[in-house]
Amino acid sequence: MTQIIRTSADLRDRVAAWKRSGILVGVVPTMGALHDGHMSLVREARKQSDRVIVTIFVNPMQFNNASDLDKYPRDEAHDLAMLEAEGVDVLFAPGVNEVYPDGFATKVSVSGISEPLEGAFRPGHFDGVATVVSKLFGMTQAGRAFFGEKDWQQLQVVRRLVEDLNIPIRIIGCPTIREPDGLAMSSRNVRLSEAERAQAPALHRIMTAAAEQIRAGAPIETALEQAKAEILAAGFHDIEYLEVRSVEGLRPMETFSEPGRMLVAAYLGDVRLIDNIAV
Repeated sequence: MTQIIRTSADLRDRVAAWKRSGILVGVVPTMGALHDGHMSLVREARKQSDRVIVTIFVNPMQFNNASDLDKYPRDEAHDLAMLEAEGVDVLFAPGVNEVYPDGFATKVSVSGISEPLEGAFRPGHFDGVATVVSKLFGMTQAGRAFFGEKDWQQLQVVRRLVEDLNIPIRIIGCPTIREPDGLAMSSRNVRLSEAERAQAPALHRIMTAAAEQIRAGAPIETALEQAKAEILAAGFHDIEYLEVRSVEGLRPMETFSEPGRMLVAAYLGDVRLIDNIAV
């Protein structure tokens, strides 16, 4: 049965007892609204760890839009049932005051890799991510942490953070889990209307075709411009970015000369969807 822990002091006691027995602890940080994508991280954590902690904390610091924070789905009972079915040892679900107590005055900022793409359209977002992840790593004292590749830029920010600050934890990136029609699993998908849900898979389909064109020798800019037009024709609007960036360092790529990643953020109705694929 999954134990629910809400304070860092209680969690510290639990983890200390494990570590005295030489147990390797894995952590899966989440904001709840769990789905099969999260469960794939949990399963990988169970393979690579002796004990698994899943954290659920809707982090206000990483939302630059208050209404987006308010709309974020929350259902702890549903989440707990999923975690128990997967044999998770601890659900760490702290309140806001536990993570950011009165007088909290520290912010962790990762420059460079956090600035383009999501960073350009969501000011302060990655400062919130870096700060809460730093806290969760300290609170859980885990030896391994598991993140999905769907949030590719976030994964790179966390890796940079851990390396720069010598945090003794290994970061494991896990493949994006998709619906049968190709849509990347996301907690935001539940906000799509029936019609929008039918349109949504076009994003991945169009990106995949553009990546194939680039691999076949088409200029990156040409392939992306065609893809943007097709995404808009498929019912999306406000394409915030559709770019190909280097896997290492997320540098802009004008020619296909090294491993790259195609990343997108676009709106379908009032739901902002992101995705990325290898090029």
